[in-house]
Amino acid sequence: MGIVIGIDVGGSTTKIVGIDNGRIQSPMFITATDPITSLFGAFGKYIYDNGIKLSDVEQVMLTGVGSAFIDSPLYGLPTDKIDEFIANGLGARHATDIDHLIVVSMGTGTSFVRIDCDKVEHIGGIGIGGGTLQGLSRLLLKTNDIHQVAELAMKGDIKHINLLIGDICNRALPDLPVHATASLFGKADANATPEDIAKGIIYAVLQTIGGAAVLSALNSPIKDFVLIGNLAQLPQCHEVFPNMESIYHVRFHIPPYAEYRTAIGAALAYLNKK
Repeated sequence: MGIVIGIDVGGSTTKIVGIDNGRIQSPMFITATDPITSLFGAFGKYIYDNGIKLSDVEQVMLTGVGSAFIDSPLYGLPTDKIDEFIANGLGARHATDIDHLIVVSMGTGTSFVRIDCDKVEHIGGIGIGGGTLQGLSRLLLKTNDIHQVAELAMKGDIKHINLLIGDICNRALPDLPVHATASLFGKADANATPEDIAKGIIYAVLQTIGGAAVLSALNSPIKDFVLIGNLAQLPQCHEVFPNMESIYHVRFHIPPYAEYRTAIGAALAYLNKK
């Protein structure tokens, strides 16, 4: 059996991973000006860096919005496509032994995919994600470098930006502790520091995503949410989501290779079918 390569083709960023004998092999990503350049650059670099011959590749599986631009086999190799939401579900499900969960794919926007054992169903999404973070950072911090924004945010104080329950009430409300957010950016003023603004932006995006995820599971027994996508790598995830767990009595999981789970799911779609 040869290597199965899963490729998640975005608008300008392509993520690629190989699965060889059940083992995830050397995930990587490439950024370029367009999806075609990104895809071929990623594939070429991946096989070169890993010493893979074309004859070693059994199957290439494509997913993501950029895969729509590809209409022919990649380098003459057996090539197929899989729906991105199915890939999200398979990739996240592979990382956990939980049978009932919702996959929260935090990309440019955010999508929600419900897993009920082997059933994978896209249930909706919101237009808030990495694109929102970058856009607000360009406007307020004059940068769209998410790593720079995250580093700034490490030194910020969210109490200078968000209005908390404790700011408007001297005791906790039913199901709402004093540290819960009453209003995102509700306390911000013109003298806010870049560090505080950066933290406010990241918290606004992550808290909105987390809140929408919890609402997506209403009237269901689901209490587990698997976070995938680039935003899952933000250090602030380890501040925001544990707080939301305690408020909503749910569990948020960030699996290994969280940012590559869609590419992993694409490869798994072939392996599972086989």
